[in-house]
Amino acid sequence: MSIAVFAFYVFAFAAVASALMVVASKNPVHSVLFLISAFISAAGLFVLMGAEYLAMVLVVVYVGAVAVLFLFVVMMLDVDFVEMKQGFLQYLPIGGALAAIVVVELIMVVAVWAFPSDSELALAHPSPTAAQTVSNPNGPTNIEEIGLVLYTDYIHYFQIAGIILLVAMIGAIVLTFRTRDGIKKQDPAAQVARKRDEGVELVDIPTGQGLS
Repeated sequence: MSIAVFAFYVFAFAAVASALMVVASKNPVHSVLFLISAFISAAGLFVLMGAEYLAMVLVVVYVGAVAVLFLFVVMMLDVDFVEMKQGFLQYLPIGGALAAIVVVELIMVVAVWAFPSDSELALAHPSPTAAQTVSNPNGPTNIEEIGLVLYTDYIHYFQIAGIILLVAMIGAIVLTFRTRDGIKKQDPAAQVARKRDEGVELVDIPTGQGLS
């Protein structure tokens, strides 16, 4: 077994195990940490495939931004885990039915899975091969090919993903600033409009007397 094959099995096992722990973990913070592990494992698989740029983007964008954002959102929401566990049995039938549907869908996908031929792979991924790169060194690079495919054939999916992330960010902000009892918040407008007479009181104390 070569080093590349051994590394593939290690990264693949780590990615699958981390993905399962993201769903199985009861603590949201632990789920986010396992999500970071899954991203790093997927980045290792991209490196083995020769897509170093995608691996770098996966680590910098998702691990450095999205996963950390998830962690801060979970911390800001102040989730009451005791209250969440109380309604577990109530939603168990619905959750079990949805899980069964997802399992059936996954089985159907695996059952009809077929590896594409070389011609179909070349048509779906028009990136230059090693021979083309040697014969035409001035041709498009890997990053240019990704940009051409992403912003032409998949531009609508790219925009939809951006809209979904924007809505998720707005929803997290709205949930963070919801009204809760017993929490004091600052009013910047009232602080700026505050006058000197409202905050300073001059007291004339006679000589020889103190404050009572």
